[in-house]
Amino acid sequence: MALYEHVYLARQDVTAQQVEALNETLKGVLTANGGSVAKLEYWGLKSLAFRVKKNRKAHFTLMNIDAPSAAMVEMERQLTLNEDVIRHLTLRVEAHEEGQSAMLRKREDGERDERGGRGGGRFDRGDRPDRPPRRPRDENAPGGSF
Repeated sequence: MALYEHVYLARQDVTAQQVEALNETLKGVLTANGGSVAKLEYWGLKSLAFRVKKNRKAHFTLMNIDAPSAAMVEMERQLTLNEDVIRHLTLRVEAHEEGQSAMLRKREDGERDERGGRGGGRFDRGDRPDRPPRRPRDENAPGGSF
């Protein structure tokens, strides 16, 4: 049997319990066709980079699957018919990732800046000199304010 990583996005107006019910339905489809789910991670309700079928947010779920291709075809057919699923993606992999996925792992302490945030601070410029101060703007110069 082959190993797969499968991610699907459910509409923002469904509840977490409905997503869990969908997960159980998909597990049932896979086990009925000779497959198994090695890991199931619910990533939560996240914002999308752009609108997908009039949705700005979606419930993300990752499944690590060990199943024959016929089971995957049937599961994807079920997802296509389900109105609550807005996107899904299945990738065949050589081996499943051990432990939590990158979405659930905490950031390393060394990756944060001195304020404890994720960025936006002023970074050390190394051997480059600081910028010179800005000149005051001449109001009578072309390209001034409107």
